[in-house]
Amino acid sequence: MCPPGPRGLTGPAGPAGATGPQGTAGPTGATGPTGATGPQGAAGPAGATGPQGPAGPAGGVLAFADFYALMPDDNAATVAPGTDVDFPQDGPTSATDITRTGPDTFNLSEIGTYQVLFQVSVDEAGQLILTLDGADLAYTVVGRATGTSQIVGMALVTTTSMDSILTVRNPAGNATALTITPLAGGTRPVSAHLVITRLQ
Repeated sequence: MCPPGPRGLTGPAGPAGATGPQGTAGPTGATGPTGATGPQGAAGPAGATGPQGPAGPAGGVLAFADFYALMPDDNAATVAPGTDVDFPQDGPTSATDITRTGPDTFNLSEIGTYQVLFQVSVDEAGQLILTLDGADLAYTVVGRATGTSQIVGMALVTTTSMDSILTVRNPAGNATALTITPLAGGTRPVSAHLVITRLQ
């Protein structure tokens, strides 16, 4: 057998073949560092005005009423212990929150806090107290021992139920019936007042 002859020269490269199909994507590389913050853009146009919100709670006086008596015609009889002073006439009022249910009983229709002022001229030494739904409000007692001054009271009263009934009373247990002074100090009928103001 004869040995192989020497290798011949490499021929020239042939033309490039067609591109083969794309291979599958490799795995995602690691996230690069965050770039620097870009400059702030220009402000956009103002948006439309939103709707108006609901009104907040009213402040100050919410309601008021004045009830009064003129003596000698009103409170012609003495006010016995455990009974109430009459304020049978209506003065200025703002609404229907504070109304009378009788000559000596007054309805506080809304739950809230009320400022109550009263003044009554009496002949005797004595006391007056506010009651709420028939119960004495012990912190409202006012009185006088001697002299000829009026009995004047002022207090804040907070109700816990609607349609509470307020009165001005000669406290039960006192010994003296009170004479509501007629024509005190002159010839004109003298007034007694009960002023109720709802604050809250």
